[in-house]
Amino acid sequence: MSAGNPTTSARPGRRSARNAAATTRRPQHPPGPPRDFYGYGPNPPHARWPGNARIAINLNLNVEAGGEHSVLEGDDHSEHLLTDIGFPAYSGVRSPIVESVFEYGPRVGAWRLLRIFKDFCIKISILGVVRGLQQCPELTRAFVEHGHEVLSHGWRWIDYHLMPEAEEREHIRLAVEGIRSLTGRAPVGWFNGRPSANTRRLLVEHGGFLYDRDALNDELPYWVELDRGHHLVIPYSLETNDNRFDQNHGFGSAQDFSRYMIDTFDLLYREGAEAPRIMSIGLHDRLIGRPGKAVGLIRFLEHARRHDRVWFCTGEEIARHWHETHPPQTSVTVQTSPGVGAR
Repeated sequence: MSAGNPTTSARPGRRSARNAAATTRRPQHPPGPPRDFYGYGPNPPHARWPGNARIAINLNLNVEAGGEHSVLEGDDHSEHLLTDIGFPAYSGVRSPIVESVFEYGPRVGAWRLLRIFKDFCIKISILGVVRGLQQCPELTRAFVEHGHEVLSHGWRWIDYHLMPEAEEREHIRLAVEGIRSLTGRAPVGWFNGRPSANTRRLLVEHGGFLYDRDALNDELPYWVELDRGHHLVIPYSLETNDNRFDQNHGFGSAQDFSRYMIDTFDLLYREGAEAPRIMSIGLHDRLIGRPGKAVGLIRFLEHARRHDRVWFCTGEEIARHWHETHPPQTSVTVQTSPGVGAR
């Protein structure tokens, strides 16, 4: 429509009024961590990985079945994210087909992946949604028996952005106690994926965590400073991640997956002669656990195994290494600005 149309000329005023009202309701200093656009800059610290490794490869298996949105769990709609079939969320009813996609993970996919990791003698990080792990106790025991790290992927596989602080604090408590009950030890790592601005502060408040993964902004761990002290962040990746099988512009085949992983590895390995970094890889039992996709993972692991000075490690191993070799006073630390992230 033209700018002179009387109908459109009235609309901006209404939008402006709404925007003005929204602005007045917005807190002057929204809670949460400050943003950091610099990080390590052009001079990252030398990671000093064990064995003088040029690259640290951290494989992360997301186990989410049973913790996703479901009316069986009291939610008002079914799940629709990362199903690889394109079904929408349904309000007020179950979605049996989507439920079955998630069920494939603990029924088949996770067991296939356990065999693959055993064949390659690799220990990985299990990002377990605790409500889901509770419904798959045999699989959870297998993770522990195989020597994999089990960290918390939250109490539920839901969006925490708008969750009230008290409720999120309770979810953290439930997640920690749930993993302790299932595995015999509390998790030392945390990955929510859809955290609130309060999540990291609540983790530090709870205590017991060596690190969290709720960042995508670097290829090395870094420290943040909160009111209760320093806290380590080990960035995750949504790039080197099988979730791109669920995107139209992502991976269309196992070959796409392996090629992307191999290209990423090759460049990081080359750079690692002077500046070793982390290659964080995100996996999902219901996605990469399918045979036509799993072969792409096998190809990548075969490629990486042909190189020396490669450290396959868990998130906990990275965290303990960084705590020992790069304590807060010798590493870049993000300062929490006054009034930001304090409450």
